[in-house]
Amino acid sequence: MDRKYQLDAAENKEFMKKVRDALLEFGKKFAAPDGTAYYLGDDGTPWTDRSRDTYETARYAHSYVLGYLLGEKQYEQQAFDAMRGLAKGARDEKNGGWFEGIKADGTPVSGKLCYTHAFAILASSSLVLAEKAGASSLSGIACTKGAGAENLLRLALDTYTEKFWDEKSGLAYDNWNTEFTDLSPYRGLNANMHSVEAFLAAYDVTEDTEYHDRAKSIIDHVIGWAKDCSWRIPEHYSKDWVPQPDFNKDHPDDQFKPFGATPGHGIEWARLITQFARSMYPDDADRELRTHYVEAAEHLYGRAVADAWDSDGAPGLVYTTDWDGKPVVHERMHWVLAEAINTSAVLYRVTGKAEYAERYAMFMAYLDRFVLDHVHGSWFHELDRENHVSGKVWPGKPDLYHAIQATLVPYCDPSLSVAAALAQGKKSMN
Repeated sequence: MDRKYQLDAAENKEFMKKVRDALLEFGKKFAAPDGTAYYLGDDGTPWTDRSRDTYETARYAHSYVLGYLLGEKQYEQQAFDAMRGLAKGARDEKNGGWFEGIKADGTPVSGKLCYTHAFAILASSSLVLAEKAGASSLSGIACTKGAGAENLLRLALDTYTEKFWDEKSGLAYDNWNTEFTDLSPYRGLNANMHSVEAFLAAYDVTEDTEYHDRAKSIIDHVIGWAKDCSWRIPEHYSKDWVPQPDFNKDHPDDQFKPFGATPGHGIEWARLITQFARSMYPDDADRELRTHYVEAAEHLYGRAVADAWDSDGAPGLVYTTDWDGKPVVHERMHWVLAEAINTSAVLYRVTGKAEYAERYAMFMAYLDRFVLDHVHGSWFHELDRENHVSGKVWPGKPDLYHAIQATLVPYCDPSLSVAAALAQGKKSMN
């Protein structure tokens, strides 16, 4: 295997840097005048006729903070723009919280999503670290809690606690109407997964153990459901948290709520569970508890990769499977590959098992051959089952977050969220 693809090789670190630098340059035009994020096309040109999703605004804030924390100070402007979008452009000053998005005509998209608010926490946690690291422009941006990133984080955490966290179940609600008066009966794990990510980031910034406790509650539920389903994760639930295995069977390729098992989420959960275990149980006295979670992560990763990789006669990770592991939606999404790269590296760091380093190299080779756009930049967001560029589910290239993190997570302390690892110098990129 080419050393360019091998974890810890100097050639791999250099390759990752080139990929990361290209991503940060590709996304620079994301900001609308109000700071919210345009949907980016195949060459990075904004598609201004589309709605500007608030979760993407938060992801751009997070992504450009990562660039800033790496010493690329020129990206403070992009972090500033996205923070403006979160503090004002996408905020619902009347009803509280964040709009799902802003339409091309400037009017808000109706509804309030837990998914969006989880990313608001992640982004504002990262922005706090950037402000502490010297991004002085962020300190003057005001939200309803006051000026600066710490106030934005407090607003995001308070809103989430009030509107989305269900203490009784120890899980998160999924979505409300715009006015926060009508709660949907749907419950789902996608928003809960990104809530775990957000809580771990918030803990790294605030050291408030409440966020560890919330992450643990969600993770314990997920492990239980997955064990009962051969380590495939049921994604959709009733309001009483009863699994709905046939949800969206007539719309299996939904962007956020597809039918069946989503192997990419199994892989992503594995990484987050491992990070949680290393963060919450760092001491030798807690080794047994830590091992319990890491072993669950290995089961999730193993099942997902076995179901998804090369399962239809061509390399690549399929988007979804049925409950027997048979592919349903064969398209390959860039974010699934990004998480496979991340989790392979993290599990290798934590377990020392060579199989994870070998899979990391395999996924890196696939990235270089099929997914990197060597002409226009960024990663192709979707390939068909023959690995030709497609746009059935994800046209264009609107997202940096998954790809940027995949260039960093493999070389960061696995007990920390990526922005915290960069801010604390707990990385090995040289």
